Amino acid sequence: MGLFQKLATFLGVKKKEVNVLVVGLNNSGKSTVVNKFKNEDERVTDVVPTVGFSVERFQTFDMSGHGRYRDLWEHYYKDCHGIIFVIDSSDRLRLVVVKEELDLLLQHPDICNKKIPILFFANKMDSKEALSSVKIAAGLGLDKIMNKPWHISSSNALTGEGLQDGVEWLTQQIREMIIAKQ
Repeated sequence: MGLFQKLATFLGVKKKEVNVLVVGLNNSGKSTVVNKFKNEDERVTDVVPTVGFSVERFQTFDMSGHGRYRDLWEHYYKDCHGIIFVIDSSDRLRLVVVKEELDLLLQHPDICNKKIPILFFANKMDSKEALSSVKIAAGLGLDKIMNKPWHISSSNALTGEGLQDGVEWLTQQIREMIIAKQ
């Protein structure tokens, strides 16, 4: 069973739609993360960059990270229950761009006043140039996010390392959010 199906089963949302938005700059590993969450028989061996967006069975919106497509992200904020923000931890130069995109996301009217959990995957941790998740959190100013639960998890989407722990955290947060609304 894929991780997203486990998430749906754990949340008991087979009848309720749960939308998780997967965002990040291009080449951060979003599609590889989503692919790793699929059932083994549904995984693709050659992951190609997403152009526009891709919708998976668990209503996971894998949004392209290319600059010209980032404006599409906001069309999915209103109905999302959680956000997975994938960061290429080896791309030190674009950490400033990641921070700018995160700030835009957090200031958006459909996000700013909601307690949507945000899971950050500090991806590509196997790279020699990778920043630690602590340095990424500091660089993005995550400690200033006070009105939303957030968690940063070091990950390697190719091997799956760190993904399970992150999804378990997100699952618990979404579950608590759904229960609180009932």
